[in-house]
Amino acid sequence: MSDQSSGGDVAGARADADADQAAVNALRSAVMRLGRRLKHQRVDESLSPTEMSVLGTLARCGSATPGELARKEHVQPPSMTRIVALLEAKGLVRLEPHPDDRRQKVVSQTEQAEAMLEESRRKRNAWLSTLAEGLDEDEWAKLRAAAPVLEKLAHL
Repeated sequence: MSDQSSGGDVAGARADADADQAAVNALRSAVMRLGRRLKHQRVDESLSPTEMSVLGTLARCGSATPGELARKEHVQPPSMTRIVALLEAKGLVRLEPHPDDRRQKVVSQTEQAEAMLEESRRKRNAWLSTLAEGLDEDEWAKLRAAAPVLEKLAHL
């Protein structure tokens, strides 16, 4: 009898692993498609997705050194230096001396960047809200429950 229950446990674990893999595959595909569609809802088409991401990181996390931004954005420091220079030239960030290390600079977003990000969020939220009008109450409940989990995954 224990062999059957043990075999059942293995089969159940395999079924769970298969279901988990299918969920991961569906999540990846859906997030990629939704992300591509959201990118088309940008306010300023002159900014790259990476530049927008850096501005979003500054909005969420506050001022940072280029090295800290590079780590948060998962890019090499020389790439971040170029991105920061482009954003500074567009008036979206300012560089200030680091309070503790004179060799470093601190990157902060400008009021212009804050306004642009707010408009971008408003436009994307409106687009998503319109899209979500097609969801029923059960789907809304699932979306509300999934949102914190997706947020956590986005920041791991």
